[in-house]
Amino acid sequence: MHDLKKFLDAKVAWYNKPSFIEKDPVSIPHAFTKKQDIEIAGLFASVLAWGNRTTIINNCRRLMTWMDNHPHDFILNHRAPDLKPFMQFAHRTFNATDLLYFIAFLKHHYNSHTSLEQAFVPGARYREDTVEQALVYFHNYFFSLEHPQRTQKHIATPGRNSACKRLNMYLRWMVRKDKAGVDLGIWNRISPRQLVCPLDVHVARVSERLGLLPDAKPVWRNALHLTAQLRLLNPADPAIYDYALFSLGIGERW
Repeated sequence: MHDLKKFLDAKVAWYNKPSFIEKDPVSIPHAFTKKQDIEIAGLFASVLAWGNRTTIINNCRRLMTWMDNHPHDFILNHRAPDLKPFMQFAHRTFNATDLLYFIAFLKHHYNSHTSLEQAFVPGARYREDTVEQALVYFHNYFFSLEHPQRTQKHIATPGRNSACKRLNMYLRWMVRKDKAGVDLGIWNRISPRQLVCPLDVHVARVSERLGLLPDAKPVWRNALHLTAQLRLLNPADPAIYDYALFSLGIGERW
């Protein structure tokens, strides 16, 4: 384990730095300073974060432009004609129907709450060992309004054995705090030690090869298993190794 920690820590040091931001979807929330703007931009950037990274970033920037680069104000105060540009939006299987429901949900939420953190943790502090129940709560709350059936595929839940890669990445962005500044660290109800490492097919393959997973299936039980292994390396901040595992998974030679 000592050699593995040394190897992964070196990879984290290489990737967890400001130069990583520009070409990653995390650049979208980094364009803002207001807490609610960061939350909204981050949610869209994480939900749309599959496929080509340049396309992801360009489509997210387009959304933010349609929101006049003030997403919180837009969500709260837009009128029906302001939604016209959104009717043509599509990113892979995420289309205008899904987008309009996201906007409706966010308006509903921010009409009553000051932060999107409350959509994951309704109480003052989250007390579970992992964010599993926070993800379940968010899924149920997100779909508590009348909604298109098709949109359910865009918000994952551990209840369906999904690894919840994109939502775990979103939580990493919102919760983790360190001097490197890639993650934004604007939420306080969840602790970094409770985060679950984002797991996709690439990270699962690398993790199996390193002996951190019994198989390469990107499912919830493996997300928990991987995180438990990473806690042995860094009990306070297991999700920091997402940087290392992701970089190894997208083609770095090692």
